[in-house]
Amino acid sequence: MPISSATAVPSRAALIDHLVRTRIAGDVATPRENNLDHYRRLANGDRHYWFGLEFGDRWADEQDVLAVMAERCGVSDDPHHRQGQDTIDPELTVDALDRTAAVLRKAAADKQRVLFATGHPGGLLDVHRATAAALRAAGCEIVVIPDGLQTNDGLVFQFADVAVLERGATLWHTHSPEPMAAILDGLERTGRPQPDLVMADHGWAGCAGQRGIEAVGFADCNDPALFLAEAEGTLQVTIPLDDHVLSPRYYDPLTAYLLDAAGLLN
Repeated sequence: MPISSATAVPSRAALIDHLVRTRIAGDVATPRENNLDHYRRLANGDRHYWFGLEFGDRWADEQDVLAVMAERCGVSDDPHHRQGQDTIDPELTVDALDRTAAVLRKAAADKQRVLFATGHPGGLLDVHRATAAALRAAGCEIVVIPDGLQTNDGLVFQFADVAVLERGATLWHTHSPEPMAAILDGLERTGRPQPDLVMADHGWAGCAGQRGIEAVGFADCNDPALFLAEAEGTLQVTIPLDDHVLSPRYYDPLTAYLLDAAGLLN
């Protein structure tokens, strides 16, 4: 089984209740001030917040960024709401899971080559691992990354089928696109084909999408780049959620719902 056999598949309503209760969605921990600061920095051209994507001057107005985040993530659309609580709409989270399930169904039907990666190993590693296991069981090839990859921040390697950044024998949180660039360049350098699909988060997903690879990404409400990329069609789906809540086990019902909707649970 790709996830714990004790994890029941929740209904849509039950999953929404769970997301709100665990603060994966609903009233999330990320404050409004942090959200608006990141939207402003992206609009001002700070590439740290572009996640490997190329926006040119298309999102130079932070109010346009806020409008997309309200529509696709569920933050408050009130430009006068400057501090305090902000939200992720759990309905939008589940809608995005349903769209992702359709992408995964197609990947399984076509026996695609799929690459998984995360910059949030403390929260999302097992979501990716379980999805990789389910797709492998359905006949997909899970891409094995080349050995010896590194960036300025550390080494890039695979743990439980998921590409991660490692430094000092520790898995690192990173939003950088550089690890994904190292993987894709390494595949090309060794004469191996690029993935058909990338499932990742943050800069890992942004880099893949920018290079024209079909990509699905997870993103928090203070990380607008992937939502803008989905709005522009560069990413297939961006799933809004708090990407590091109290326990990684809180994501198990979400994973069960996703894999069941994709027809990947036996």
